[in-house]
Amino acid sequence: MLEVVALMLLSQQPLQPVVAGEASYYTVASSSHITASGERFRDDEFTCAMLDGEFGTYYLVVAENGRYVIARLNDRGPYVGDRVIDLSKAAMRELDPKAGLINVEVYSLGKDVGWASMN
Repeated sequence: MLEVVALMLLSQQPLQPVVAGEASYYTVASSSHITASGERFRDDEFTCAMLDGEFGTYYLVVAENGRYVIARLNDRGPYVGDRVIDLSKAAMRELDPKAGLINVEVYSLGKDVGWASMN
């Protein structure tokens, strides 16, 4: 994750949040659930759902407690209240092992983030 900090410090243009607000996590009872992108949903991968954005784009999600995670967009949602992003269970646990909801800022990192799989 040091690469994220280096990217932010060395970038010619500072990252600006795409969206800020409440994040939740979602899970499904069956591993056969197909996401809006066409891939299977997995609780143990660092993925997310947002109403906008291109599938395969990586997002830096920074929680109000200072912890952060990189998640790949593979689904649509959230469809509850004012929530701005749904995270896989693994991604949410990185931000806070006990939280079901947490305030976050979300930054787009693009699709070509080769080191993002280091989560």
